[in-house]
Amino acid sequence: MSNPILQAQNLHKRYEKVHAVQGISFDIQQGEIFSLLGPNGAGKTTTISMLSCLLSATEGDAVIDGHSVGTQADAVKRVIGVVPQEIALYPDLTARENLMFWGKMYSLSGAHLKQRVAETLEIAGLSDRANEKVETYSGGMKRRINIAVGLLHEPKVLFMDEPTVGIDPQSRRRILDTVLELNQRGLTVLYTTHYMEEAAELSRRIGIVDHGKLIALGTQDELTKLVGERDTVRIGISSVNDTDALLAALTKLSGVDHAALEEDELVLQATNANAHLSQIIGAIGAAGGQVKSIKVAEPNLEAVFLHLTGRALRD
Repeated sequence: MSNPILQAQNLHKRYEKVHAVQGISFDIQQGEIFSLLGPNGAGKTTTISMLSCLLSATEGDAVIDGHSVGTQADAVKRVIGVVPQEIALYPDLTARENLMFWGKMYSLSGAHLKQRVAETLEIAGLSDRANEKVETYSGGMKRRINIAVGLLHEPKVLFMDEPTVGIDPQSRRRILDTVLELNQRGLTVLYTTHYMEEAAELSRRIGIVDHGKLIALGTQDELTKLVGERDTVRIGISSVNDTDALLAALTKLSGVDHAALEEDELVLQATNANAHLSQIIGAIGAAGGQVKSIKVAEPNLEAVFLHLTGRALRD
């Protein structure tokens, strides 16, 4: 295996009362889409901010394309592109004007700048809407122009922080397809998400983050092997008298390892779940609950998170 294009080494970020990132280390190979998967508040954005030199690490370092984020920030910024979670656009400017502005911030100019603006508009699929103000765009269109900004200076590594949050399914599909297309052209991508299905589709290797720690890292096969033969059972319920008592009762059943409540849905991890469904349904009925739906899934990334933390990924 070749030398990684990115190596994060024992990254920490401490604030006065919060240890937001606690010793995160991972590497990314050139040409890879690497996903950091975890719930909101897990430390993903703070990690991206340190890697992109927006925040100084309290401890640790990262090396990107041979440059240290701690001591060579200017060199790092030349080789990375950043697509932040928040929309970084001027709403009263057109998409083209936004891209021209940000291109100049990257020290692009003249014919080359105009060429890159045209190329990134094409990538975003918005060439025909380039002269309309961004304030008239849908949420998905704004996110696509946000991606175009990060691509203007032709970075070697693109950081994408939750790029599909709050948009419709069609726009999400368009963005995921764009990520895959950019990767096929050779771009290395660090992608953060709390959507299990996005990480599963985009990445061969995934790091799972929770409470500021990297709690697991590996290929999807390696991660799901952590779960063994356990299935994930999602049960829609209503009218439960005492949910804490129900969760305690469920975890005492044979074959049930974890039980958590996610809004009006129970999420369980169980070995050979189908064989234990009658006991599970009986425990719910004893707690005064009514079963509205049942879905059993074989081990996946959500099951890995439940196995490692004792709660569902979407908690």
